[in-house]
Amino acid sequence: MTETRPESKSGTMSAKQFALDIARLSAATRCHNVVVLDVSGVSPITDFFVIVSGTSARQMRSAVDDVIEYGELNGYNPFHQTKEQGESWILADFVHVVFHAFSSEARAYYDLENLWGDGKRVEWNDGTPPPMM
Repeated sequence: MTETRPESKSGTMSAKQFALDIARLSAATRCHNVVVLDVSGVSPITDFFVIVSGTSARQMRSAVDDVIEYGELNGYNPFHQTKEQGESWILADFVHVVFHAFSSEARAYYDLENLWGDGKRVEWNDGTPPPMM
């Protein structure tokens, strides 16, 4: 039996605002090279990717845990997340937003920014403070 993705989220926050907030939140937890891609025009699956690089597997797991906690507080429960908590790529899928935390090596190898190069980069670092949890 295959899983079906829910069509919409239950919260009132837009997917774009959620993506921007988790980008700011992950930058505040010392993730670097944070990118938000609007892939709504090129992906039939999701609207936004938030892609970050972490300094270690532990730091990446902490960032993903913070993003999941923030999502749950705002009506964005993860549809799927990596269970094995890998050393190089951890993700949380919130249907309309997918959060990817990579090691620097894995990020260069998978190169999602190039793979999804038709997506539009969204400015997230406008001086707005990270969201409160």
